Amino acid sequence: MTLAAGPEGDAGASLRPRRRFRPRGRVSAVPAASAVPAASAVPAVVPVPAGPAVLSSVPLAPVAPATGDPRGVVHHPARAALRAPVHPLVDHPTHPPAPPASRRPGGPWAAWSPCTPQECLPPRSTTGTLRLARRAAALLSVLAVAAAVVPVAALLGTRVRGPVLRTLHRAVLRAAGVRLVVRGGPLAPADGRGALVVADHTSWVDVPVLGALGPVTMLAKREVRDWPLIGALAARTGTLFVDREGLSRLPGTVAACADALRAGALVGVFPEATTWCGALCGDYRRAPFQAALDAGAPVRPVTVAITTPDGRPTTAAAFVGEQTLGDTVGRVLRLPGLVCEVVVGELVEPGPHTDRRALAARARDRVRHPRPATAATTV
Repeated sequence: MTLAAGPEGDAGASLRPRRRFRPRGRVSAVPAASAVPAASAVPAVVPVPAGPAVLSSVPLAPVAPATGDPRGVVHHPARAALRAPVHPLVDHPTHPPAPPASRRPGGPWAAWSPCTPQECLPPRSTTGTLRLARRAAALLSVLAVAAAVVPVAALLGTRVRGPVLRTLHRAVLRAAGVRLVVRGGPLAPADGRGALVVADHTSWVDVPVLGALGPVTMLAKREVRDWPLIGALAARTGTLFVDREGLSRLPGTVAACADALRAGALVGVFPEATTWCGALCGDYRRAPFQAALDAGAPVRPVTVAITTPDGRPTTAAAFVGEQTLGDTVGRVLRLPGLVCEVVVGELVEPGPHTDRRALAARARDRVRHPRPATAATTV
């Protein structure tokens, strides 16, 4: 697979592969396919006209990384050669490497990601202005309705608040041009217990996606509370806020999560503690899983994959680095459309001797390597 280059506008003409580079001199024979080691095979780069930065499944001849065509190595995120990814992750050989936790800025406990808009996002689109205006108006209308309805729904209890929030989250996705496709069963366990809902975090879209699946109480960073309108709505819906810099307050946050799980709530957590673009993924913090162990609650893994309407993964919706919320939302609104495919995995039950490290590792593996799910349902 290769990453197709182009701005975030409408798709243009068909692919036209680049002519292969041939070294000068005599060539006695063409090596057989078996002569090229499978582990060293990487695709070449193909240029694609207008369209979001995506992965293209165009089969190309293998090229050894150390001796391949030097013109095939392009160090721009929208044109980088990609090895075959394991769905939904994208292997990005030009991505900044993630150093060991002990070498990261702020130390091993700080929320940190190597992803930046310059390295991970496609070029900003210069088209789709009318689409941006239309969708922005629709999104603001949904938020205005939410500001009026959510306080009333909160007073009427969870039986009313849950369906209202689910409807509003789905309306946010529709207004932004995101089609939600769900595979697998509901988030809540069949026996009525609470569950810790975990997923990788790449985009602002992840939050309304989880909210569209069920009445999820999110665990969010403290800064979200200060966001205009969104912070007030988050507080009204029972969001739990965590101070990522204040480790002394972490036991209280874990206790609050455990209490919500014991009460039968679905607590949504992004254990990476910050956003990554999907080319690399962060380690899972273990504190939320301690809450699940304390409450005796299972973990529900959820895999979220954002693609273009024709099914090619894209990083155009990623919210990384120094990006503002307005910038990342605007990028999504300009796109012709996105598809968010969600796989709801089977429950991960903590065993009698399971510690939080083992539980986090099991949940991470289920999120990043989901098992085959049932037929898709468009929400």
